[in-house]
Amino acid sequence: MAVFGTGAATTSYDEFEDTDVIICWGSNTMESHPIIYNHMRRGVKNGAKMVVVDPRKIDQTKKADKWLPVRVGTDIALANALANVIIEEELYDREFVERATEHFEEFREKVAGYTPEYAEEVTGVPADDIREVARMYATAEKATLNWTLGITEHHNGLDAVFALINLGLLTGHVGKYGSGLNPLRGQNNGQGGGDMGALPNRLVGGWTWDDPKARELFESVWGTPLPEKAGKNQAELLDAMEAKEVRAMYVIGENPCQSDADENHSSKLFGELDFLVVQDLFLTKTGRMADVVLPAAASWAESEGTFTNGERRVQRVRTVIDPPGEARSDDMILQDVANRMGAGWSYEKAEDIWNELRLLAPNFAGISYQHLDTYGGIQWPCLDGSIEEMDDNTPKEQLAADAQDSEGGTMPTAILEKGQVGTRFMHAQLWAAEVEKRAPFHPVDHEGPVEMPDEEYPYQLTTGRRLAFYNTGTMTQNYKKVKDDEELLEISAEDAGSLGIEDGDPVRVSSRRGEVSVKARVTDKVSHGLVFLTFHFPETAPVNQLTINAVDPRSGTAELKACAVKVEALA
Repeated sequence: MAVFGTGAATTSYDEFEDTDVIICWGSNTMESHPIIYNHMRRGVKNGAKMVVVDPRKIDQTKKADKWLPVRVGTDIALANALANVIIEEELYDREFVERATEHFEEFREKVAGYTPEYAEEVTGVPADDIREVARMYATAEKATLNWTLGITEHHNGLDAVFALINLGLLTGHVGKYGSGLNPLRGQNNGQGGGDMGALPNRLVGGWTWDDPKARELFESVWGTPLPEKAGKNQAELLDAMEAKEVRAMYVIGENPCQSDADENHSSKLFGELDFLVVQDLFLTKTGRMADVVLPAAASWAESEGTFTNGERRVQRVRTVIDPPGEARSDDMILQDVANRMGAGWSYEKAEDIWNELRLLAPNFAGISYQHLDTYGGIQWPCLDGSIEEMDDNTPKEQLAADAQDSEGGTMPTAILEKGQVGTRFMHAQLWAAEVEKRAPFHPVDHEGPVEMPDEEYPYQLTTGRRLAFYNTGTMTQNYKKVKDDEELLEISAEDAGSLGIEDGDPVRVSSRRGEVSVKARVTDKVSHGLVFLTFHFPETAPVNQLTINAVDPRSGTAELKACAVKVEALA
């Protein structure tokens, strides 16, 4: 948001099929984002080169032209080294940098010391491989750079994101078809949640909470004054709970007692609340601690509304079956709670809420239910008073695609013929002859994980997902038939041998915060000194009892990807 005004992915999924280079950084896309990976796989089949940047030798590396086995928590050093090569070899897009960016000289000065040789010492990635990938990315006509939690779940995750965005700005791989910067969303409506204002410093549609124009608009439509200060992110809420400043909490569709870092600590905080309400589809561990549980309908098949996926595509969801028992849709539960407190809301259906949102958020103003039904999904922005044509038009031509709003209105013939509305790729304005708002470089420095291995805890633990399971296992841990339906510790043959551990042996994994017992999986996927666990089986292997609650103060994200542990064989 600090660079482009929005944190959304800049490209569409089908652009992965028509690009020259696909970099997946801190993203096990094949297992964690299989639908997106299918598009990438087609792109590779069409001739694109794939680069995987990951500490583990994940299966996706088999399809990659290059695998950079970066050490956990050293991504900034690697990104800065790539930039160093691109600048030193004059491979950067000088014209784009001069016209569309700012703070380049500060950035150039920052990365000057990050030579490939220095980065090799820090990251473990060979200097020659750094040079090869830098040249590959910089000289490609079209390239996408994609990342997920392997970048963001660090105490300096925001800086790591800046480091990757810097590479896109340096090479001009943003704001045009086939080139972009994409945070891949880990949940089906993760983008939609942010779009609807489920962030402590944002309003519906991405407005900052203190924007004077936004405040005037929202207070006019809602008929009530907005709060005078921003809310707290998740980490700040936990701090406020510990300080006894927050004494009650309403949790919707989240299981923080098992998904947060340092699970023992977070569970203790939730247990000390005066009042806890949980609204969820399943009775999670957090739900079992609640004073009141409000049974929610499934967002898919049992509710009406919209989802917004990772390419900014808004899609309808419809009620196919009635929810069981007393379960009700989230929006109607919230309306009843609000009205018990005197709000006076009167939404009759989900479409009423959506139409109110269109009044508040210009990016969604042109997206009516009628248009969603016609086109099967529309990518925002789709502006009030116009529907942007997004095929081969310049930004001016897109905005000139005049259309009347909403129900019964007319649309340009070209749009009707091409059958697509909305915006395929973002930030095309950066390629205008005169750029009104330039994108800033953010120079950042490498800083390793907060907790490094030592004599007592000699291994570095990193966490992630497996293909068949999801998050804390609420929806997936009770599969009847699935391969490896239990937690397994990935450990290298070298480390297993030194500990007298064989594949399948029971082991205890301990950190300064807790311990779990699992079976060992001896594998070449992890290198010496690195071990890997997922968080899919918290009832039998509560892995987040091991992780450290070292938080990035700006994003509120904990360092779930790095902590020190010891491994012991169990008799």
